[in-house]
Amino acid sequence: MKSPNGTRTGRIVWVIAAIGCLAWAVGPVGLTRAEVVRIEIRKREPFAGGYAFPRTGPYEKIVGRLYYEVDPENPANARITDLEYAPRNGRGRVEFWSDFFLLKPVDARRGNRRLLYDVHNRGNKLALWTFNEAPAGCNDPTTLDDAGNGFLMREGYTILWSGWCGEIVDDGKQRLLAGLPVARDQGKPITGPAYVEICVDEPVRSRPFFWSPWGVAAAYPSIRLDNADATLWMRPRRSEPRVEVPRSRWAFARWKNGRKVPDPTSLYLEDGFRPGWLYELVYTATNPRVSGLGLAGLRDCVSFFRFAEADRVGTANPLTNAIDRAYVFGISQSGRLVHHFLYEGFNADEAGRRVFDGAMIHVAGSGKGLFNTRFGMATVYGTGHWGDLYGTEFFPFAPVPQTDPVTGRRGDSLARLRASGHMPKVFFVQSSTEYWARAASLLHTDVEGKRDLPMDSNVRIYLIAGSQHLGGRAPTRGICQYRRNPMRHRPPILRALLVAMDRWASGQGEPPPSRYPRIDKGTLIDVATFRQRFPHIPGVRPPEACYTPCRLDFGPRWRREGIADILPPKVGPAYRTLVPAVDADGNELAGIRLPDIAVPLATYTGWNLRAAKYGAEGVLAGLHGAYFPFAATRAERLRTGDPRPSIAERYPTHEAYLTRVAHVVVRLQRDGFLLAEDAVQMLRAAAERSLPQHAEKVR
Repeated sequence: MKSPNGTRTGRIVWVIAAIGCLAWAVGPVGLTRAEVVRIEIRKREPFAGGYAFPRTGPYEKIVGRLYYEVDPENPANARITDLEYAPRNGRGRVEFWSDFFLLKPVDARRGNRRLLYDVHNRGNKLALWTFNEAPAGCNDPTTLDDAGNGFLMREGYTILWSGWCGEIVDDGKQRLLAGLPVARDQGKPITGPAYVEICVDEPVRSRPFFWSPWGVAAAYPSIRLDNADATLWMRPRRSEPRVEVPRSRWAFARWKNGRKVPDPTSLYLEDGFRPGWLYELVYTATNPRVSGLGLAGLRDCVSFFRFAEADRVGTANPLTNAIDRAYVFGISQSGRLVHHFLYEGFNADEAGRRVFDGAMIHVAGSGKGLFNTRFGMATVYGTGHWGDLYGTEFFPFAPVPQTDPVTGRRGDSLARLRASGHMPKVFFVQSSTEYWARAASLLHTDVEGKRDLPMDSNVRIYLIAGSQHLGGRAPTRGICQYRRNPMRHRPPILRALLVAMDRWASGQGEPPPSRYPRIDKGTLIDVATFRQRFPHIPGVRPPEACYTPCRLDFGPRWRREGIADILPPKVGPAYRTLVPAVDADGNELAGIRLPDIAVPLATYTGWNLRAAKYGAEGVLAGLHGAYFPFAATRAERLRTGDPRPSIAERYPTHEAYLTRVAHVVVRLQRDGFLLAEDAVQMLRAAAERSLPQHAEKVR
């Protein structure tokens, strides 16, 4: 800007004008950037009727919407796919919005000055369910029951959620939404190839493209309802060749009230879907959302609440000067989002500040996702049976430098943050299922599965031995061949690890050392070796394979721009994944061994197999684990041919059982994997557990 004239008065006027322009750009003092330009508070009320939590006192609930602007020219946003095609306002910025939901101590002085950001999963809040063991499925925590055991409140955490996923639809279930712009090329719609894979468990005539029990995602529509430029294939499993479905036998439509209704985001089959079969559709889609802005919004949401005093129009930040540390937690899809967020380097905001001091990535395997690609969907992920051509598992897998000898590529999933100096402390916490169905071993081995990788000093990896993907639910069969794994003790582990994370990030001590299976210790093995070692339990056959991601070629623009030109992708050689080794009972040797595993009454696995009536019999049953109880007595196990010692043989008295449990619990608490209150609860549960009657003398 040039001074309008050379006089002293003119120069003063020019300086005043420049200061005014600067104030307009950055807002009130204390807001060093304008990423969140406006906060709209729609509801502010006491939480749980004003109940006073021990030490922290009452909490309040604040619900509203955040309005963002990002600078497309800022290097912090350089990784966002299609940002150059997003509409800009008069200041050259890209606008979008997200819902937010905040639980905070009324008196900030009684809180712990820590912010826990819970990454929503398909719009659902999970932190209270996970850490507080509150009822699942509550998207509007309001009552004391919604606080569960109150752990996070008793610790003094401020808990924050915000929308980041543009595909979440408003279905009346109070999911967190985000309004992301649609990319357009000089005002014209952008089109391109899109890929959908559908596998159903029950016979149906139609299915929305990205249906889930947790909700239907807003898929990208086909540009036309006829099938002229689309192809549909089917096959019983990935190892079988594709068979093209005649175009006369399918349509872009849904089956409703006994009739076919045109729908550009749903697939209809004249003959119906066969349970367990894979249906792969490639079509031309239109109007891609700039989905990577969801990652930027997550970043800027936390940055605003952590650092700002007010928004551009002067509305005060409810957390002004109340937060010293911020941690992010994600479970399953949300955990993959956290890993991807770090991979893309988003832990530095536009002002160059570190956003999160620590990250807890739970049951995400080695995956990231399609969170920042054209026509990519956050919902999708690969498993041992379906979804593995989406490419949610991609090199580099590990948070340390590694090389792919097939492609010659080198990489490190945290390289960008390592280079910028914005590395947080990171926990990867896995269940057994992630090794079978989510390629977790690639997080800490080379891609050939030949050697363990040295781990970064800022990273810890933990396996909760014998647990399944989500757990804590009644052991129902579902699509499973075997009874589902009922282990329920992960919340105590996660509570202890959150305390350890806070101490670590605050410079108050190291967390527990990593505990995960390793090649060099013989606790990480291939499936063939696993099958040889797994006990011959009557009526049980172990899996024949685990999930092995392949090297996929989506075309020349994929890695650089996030745009696929080849769909389905060309399939190259598979990476090599490994699974945890087991003891003579079939329980895992490595990891955090809770009493259920260390003093067992059953065999617990992270895998299950599909039952015949659901199709694809014998392949991995999604993300389910299994449970095989021991016989009560020696006579009973001999009748069935079970090689595992019976409960009576293991524990002559209830006191003998309880003594062994006590040793395990004390050791877990000493090692930092249990808090004192949870150790007491675990001992109480063991004391109250009734074991089968010892019907014979133990020999």
